[in-house]
Amino acid sequence: RTATEEDLRVIENQLGRTPRDVHAISYRCPCGKPAVVETPPRLSNGEPFPTFYYATCPRLTAAISTLESTGLMAEMNERLAVDAELAGAYAAAHDDYLAARAALKMDVPEVEGISAGGMPNRVKCLHSLVAHSLSTGPGVNPLGDEALAKLPDWWKNEPCE
Repeated sequence: RTATEEDLRVIENQLGRTPRDVHAISYRCPCGKPAVVETPPRLSNGEPFPTFYYATCPRLTAAISTLESTGLMAEMNERLAVDAELAGAYAAAHDDYLAARAALKMDVPEVEGISAGGMPNRVKCLHSLVAHSLSTGPGVNPLGDEALAKLPDWWKNEPCE
């Protein structure tokens, strides 16, 4: 889980910039390269950063962007408004996200209660939800799991960088 120097080099290549404050690799692509990192809630420059799980793999993020363009988020938001079971599971995913970030034991009042992706009440970013699902495994974030299931095998067509 700890990022190696090679991991940081790969992430820099993926992002096209020096990665900021990588705490850990929370998910590796099936090819073995980092695909999602954990980032602390306060960056070393003092900036608050609520996005704990951050997707770095450009093929993964491109696949998610394509999925976002299909209208899936609007459909998920409609279902959240009427499906109490789904809304409860999504709220639990929000709590899981906050608990994982809180485990770093960093008091950052600016992001207290803020997770990512629109949780707990709406869907506004599938990148965050998929990153959460990849990092925690199935059954934690129902909408992240659903989006992940709709993605192609992003790592198969071209070798990862």
